[in-house]
Amino acid sequence: MNKIIKNVRINGHLSAIVIEDGRIAGVGASVAAWPGAEIIDAKGLTALPGLVDVHVHFREPGLTEKETIRSGSAAAAAGGFTTVLAMPNVLPVVDQEGRLKEQLALNEEKGLVKVGQIAAITEDLTSNRLTKLAELKAIGAAAFSNDGHGIQEAQTMLTALTAVKKVNGLLTVHLEDNGLANGGVVDPKAGERLGLKGLTALSESTQLARDIELVRATQARYHVAHVSSKQSVDLIRQAKLAGLPITAEVSPHHLFLDESMVQADDPNYKMNPPLRSKEDRQALIAGLLDGTIDLIASDHAPHTADDKAGSMADCAFGIVGLETTFALVYEHFVASGLVDLETAVAWLNQKPIEAFGLQNAGQLRAGDPADLVLIDEKTTFTIDPKDFHSKGKNTPFAGQKVHGLVVTTFVNGEAVFSKD
Repeated sequence: MNKIIKNVRINGHLSAIVIEDGRIAGVGASVAAWPGAEIIDAKGLTALPGLVDVHVHFREPGLTEKETIRSGSAAAAAGGFTTVLAMPNVLPVVDQEGRLKEQLALNEEKGLVKVGQIAAITEDLTSNRLTKLAELKAIGAAAFSNDGHGIQEAQTMLTALTAVKKVNGLLTVHLEDNGLANGGVVDPKAGERLGLKGLTALSESTQLARDIELVRATQARYHVAHVSSKQSVDLIRQAKLAGLPITAEVSPHHLFLDESMVQADDPNYKMNPPLRSKEDRQALIAGLLDGTIDLIASDHAPHTADDKAGSMADCAFGIVGLETTFALVYEHFVASGLVDLETAVAWLNQKPIEAFGLQNAGQLRAGDPADLVLIDEKTTFTIDPKDFHSKGKNTPFAGQKVHGLVVTTFVNGEAVFSKD
């Protein structure tokens, strides 16, 4: 059914949106009425383009006790995300053509939002045997990643970059030198305080320095996942000034938390890469503001309560983020007056679309898919894991009061989430 969303604010102005056959037919204060259309009165609400998250873990198949495509995509919709890209570290790993076809079909069947699929760079995520990148891209791989594992051999990374350049693909890279990481679980400063093994930021920045030289040699498109350190921000800035085809993302937990806030051996503060120093966090914010870092991605990593029980020494890495990302970004950047809403939304819509070359994500323009979200900017609410649609409840942000409440999310013009 065609729809007209009236009395809605867009970029600070009262406006209306006409939706026809799943696409936006018009946006503006003077859009024409549509006979027989469903009228949605959005008085007091703001319309945004559907948010895009290029880094999520949905765990299906193989790990459905943690999350399913249905529960993960429900979490995405509740957080205002209409397009997400899922990482390949499910069981079996998405590292072969048949598995990618099956995964894409599963995403389409069970996803409440648009669930794109990233395929592995190497077989099993940890080997040096390259996957068939050209064939995987032709089938529909949105990008390639071994997320959760750094590529240890420089020759393997060079071969991957050379191959991905040939097909104009994109590598989205988890940076971690295993020797330097040395089994660490938290930043070394937190480790000293809590009696836990430290994971140095050099594990990230040294692999990045290596890869920048390989990108310089190949000119392949390269995306840095979950940047966590000042050294990495500096390296990315230099690479961009040199004109290299590098983009980067940062996750909300690295923007809004640091190692000094880890006051106890609390598994909800364990993620990879770990929370770094206040100086690192400030460098990440500065890098986002000056464009060194292109976008924000949640790294939504749901786990069972048992997975996150006990000590950080041996529990699982990762926290959930799809249902908290927008509100945290709104609270810390927009409500604080640091940036305007349009800038914040660009980090969560325009920039990821551009970096990953996404073709089917709406940007709230006439002719685009009607992927959009209605938010309440005034209401304060408290982050409560009991309200999450995700199976994962693992978050360090529980109890925080925030603004930016998602009220309704539309995908192709159909409501996939409505706040009760």
